[in-house]
Amino acid sequence: MSLAIDIQATPNPNAWKFILENPVLTEGKATFSTEQEAYGNTLATDLLKINGVKQVHFFGNVITITHRFDSDPVEIHEAVKAVIETRLPTHNPEFGQKDSKIAARENLPEDVKQIEEILDRTIRPGLQGDGGDIEVIKFEENKLFVSYQGACGTCPSSTSGTLMAIEGILRDELGTAIEVIPV
Repeated sequence: MSLAIDIQATPNPNAWKFILENPVLTEGKATFSTEQEAYGNTLATDLLKINGVKQVHFFGNVITITHRFDSDPVEIHEAVKAVIETRLPTHNPEFGQKDSKIAARENLPEDVKQIEEILDRTIRPGLQGDGGDIEVIKFEENKLFVSYQGACGTCPSSTSGTLMAIEGILRDELGTAIEVIPV
């Protein structure tokens, strides 16, 4: 059985989005950089076994693959498509889900909740549309420590233009000088 897989470039020259008809993750997002992180998820594990693949990111019906700069994209595309076609039929898109994103945020400090809401409304849709995302690690002394995921993880603009845009939006919305620091 052949699956419809639409391959799209991202702003990161070393990352590609594989858009599927079916979800790979029904809620939230998941990023894997090692087979140990993907343990128990055959689709993610087998994608990471492809020569040159550095990271796998699941979001909705999209799999974003980040590969080494010296890898042949055509070879990566063919290998990824083969793994998706053989593993997706048995893949559970509800793997490892514990609490919803909203429930997980209930215990966050109010300032972090506000930052998360701003990111959800203004930043994340664009990053997710490009095959990536951003995760808040911590917020202290007006410094927001974040981790880029998916295509954003190794994208050259994540430490320049994108970073400045995130800082600008947060400063405007919060009315304070906030510094965003990727970790």
